[in-house]
Amino acid sequence: MIRWVAVIFLGLTVFYALLPWMLAKAGVGRIIGDVKFKLLDRIFVLPFGSTVLWSALAFLIAEVVKRTCAFC
Repeated sequence: MIRWVAVIFLGLTVFYALLPWMLAKAGVGRIIGDVKFKLLDRIFVLPFGSTVLWSALAFLIAEVVKRTCAFC
């Protein structure tokens, strides 16, 4: 049991360390509606526009799966 907790903890640590790089590659923070500001020598991004865009995309994918799924 403790091994799984350690593996999950390590995996989440690596994931959160790579998260800013992965979000930048996905284009989060660069579209209209995203707010980026600098405070105390750190850059903060509030991705309002990206959140709306990704939510709409997830909704469309869910609708397509719901309409085409034979066993749902």
